[in-house]
Amino acid sequence: MVQQYQSPVRVYKHPFELIMAAYVRRFPNCPLIPIFVDSEVVKEEHSDDGAIVFTERRCKVEADAPRLFKRMAGVDYLYFIQKNTLNRRTRTLHIEVVNESFSNRVIVHEICNYTVHPENEEWTCFEQTASLDIKSFFGFENAAEKLAMKQYANSIKKGKEIIEYYLKELEEEGVTHVPRWSPPQASPPTAMLQLLVSVWPADKLDADYIRRYLGDLTPLQESCLIRLRQWLQETHKGKIPKDQHVLRFLRARDFNLEKAREILCQSLTWRKQHQVDFLLDSWERPQLLQDYYTGGWHHHDRDGRPLYILRLGQMDTKGLVRALGEENLLRQVMSINEEGLRRCEENTRVFGRPISCWTCLVDLEGLNMRHLWRPGVKALLRIIEVVEANYPETLGRLLILRAPRVFPVLWTLVSPFIDENTRNKFLVYAGNDYQGPGGLVDYIDKEVIPDFLGGDCLCEIPEGGTVPKSLYRTAEELESEELRLWTDAIYKSASVFKGAPHELLIEISEPSSVITWDFDVCKGDVVFNIYHSRRVPQPPKKEILGAHGSLTSPAANNVQLIDRSWVLGQDYSIVETALTCKEGESVQGSHVTRWPGFYILQWRFHSSPACSASSLPRVDDVLASLQVSSHKCKVMFYTEVLGSHDFRGSMTSLESSHSGFSQLSAATTSSSQSQSSSTVSR
Repeated sequence: MVQQYQSPVRVYKHPFELIMAAYVRRFPNCPLIPIFVDSEVVKEEHSDDGAIVFTERRCKVEADAPRLFKRMAGVDYLYFIQKNTLNRRTRTLHIEVVNESFSNRVIVHEICNYTVHPENEEWTCFEQTASLDIKSFFGFENAAEKLAMKQYANSIKKGKEIIEYYLKELEEEGVTHVPRWSPPQASPPTAMLQLLVSVWPADKLDADYIRRYLGDLTPLQESCLIRLRQWLQETHKGKIPKDQHVLRFLRARDFNLEKAREILCQSLTWRKQHQVDFLLDSWERPQLLQDYYTGGWHHHDRDGRPLYILRLGQMDTKGLVRALGEENLLRQVMSINEEGLRRCEENTRVFGRPISCWTCLVDLEGLNMRHLWRPGVKALLRIIEVVEANYPETLGRLLILRAPRVFPVLWTLVSPFIDENTRNKFLVYAGNDYQGPGGLVDYIDKEVIPDFLGGDCLCEIPEGGTVPKSLYRTAEELESEELRLWTDAIYKSASVFKGAPHELLIEISEPSSVITWDFDVCKGDVVFNIYHSRRVPQPPKKEILGAHGSLTSPAANNVQLIDRSWVLGQDYSIVETALTCKEGESVQGSHVTRWPGFYILQWRFHSSPACSASSLPRVDDVLASLQVSSHKCKVMFYTEVLGSHDFRGSMTSLESSHSGFSQLSAATTSSSQSQSSSTVSR
């Protein structure tokens, strides 16, 4: 089982060049890391203009493990290969580390990136991820995994301390500024271009940034990207997708700003609702998928695009649907797309040019009428719908190989649901037409063509097979599993009815604790309030709700805590100014508690009377209001309570700020300046 680890994004309030000057000082060894014994440079390459430096080091690390482990392994030191790619032009450092020792038993893969902060070019961001796959370790696999996790956690904690140590050392030596890289010589046309850039309006994107990460854009396309990004910054504080992701939605709608904004906003809500940003780290694929799902990533094509291979003809789609259900298959496809986005970013760094999509190779050998089983086709159509809506312009090319006679039937069923721009990227080969010139070799290097297609490259994608019927699940079991998949969420949803608010109780025992919240208004307009009480609110009894059988999902999660008999100002008090939030708005905020007791977060229908507990109706009134759909709002929310020592006045505690999908928010408001803070995305 592969274990994934990811550290939060770390921000240094120092320019990239100064951070690099501190970083190189940790080699060949570092006194702050005693187990890091030594390192030697085994390869170093420079681009002609000196902008790009590639360095490969062999690092020697003391085996910080119990004596028993050392005796079994027969070593005192471990060796790792570290490959660094420094690009002074784009101001990025990409670090990739793999283990050399015991590589046939353990696979360690770590990736680190230093980049310029997206909102402040004088700051530097650091991201760190790693994976660990222990295939065998003398029968002590679990112990070795725990030891590795402990050491990796210690490494993360040490990382910032090390950089700050060498920054201080540089400062003591009088080095507080390192100039940015510039070309050795600038010809007159280049000098003129630099002059034009220096006086270009502030709302223009840097030309090098566009060329390096986004590709060719016309002035109109660049303007659309800037305008949509600015609108997102105003309406989605702290969770702005990267430019590459925004650009995909613009391209999907031919740079029609209004249409692109509409589908992008819908997709952002969908991502949050289904925790898509955390999918790669949190979702464990069922063993059935690992054994019978015949797809996987395989090198890249001639254009540097990640290559995904799907042996659809060998897959028992009916068996997978019957054994796993639609939701598990949908999550599998979502994880593939998220991994594809990650690989595109990685290949962009490796190849030094924008790579925003991947190539998919579908082998249809073995496709038959069993694959046209109606529930299976229904699941496929739903998956296509989700992918088209949330991952536009991520498919660069689709190669369909060995299409049998039944393929036109399948194509007739699914093609109407595929966007025309996407269909234009399909290439279909029947029989052995894919072999030879004009076939597969035009798109994939001969060296990486899989063995089952006549190539020499070993492809480790599962061969599939028929899912045993003993693993099939009943409709009730599948329904229960699907409900669990989508309700076991970080973000919760609640319905808010006219005259009947949704209230959330938070108990605070330590003064100066901080309540943080993040919610989206998915439907209707709501008013948000926070109250404090020293009395324990009593939620309505379940038997009362049960007496009215019509109060069922989704309204069953509507909760009222403030009793009708309570008097405002006597039994409870307002601690936050009422905030009116419109449909589609995203709200983040925090409140520093002054007193212990019970805090109630309340969302109520916008047209409700002024908030007074005495005016709140009973459940009978709620049931009557359910008959009018316009009297219903919906919110999706997440809350967290922080100890005073953990609070920094920002929403960085929220897991969404650690996502690779979202750019890091730089907002840092001191809690001493304000007892509470809210940000409403308008």
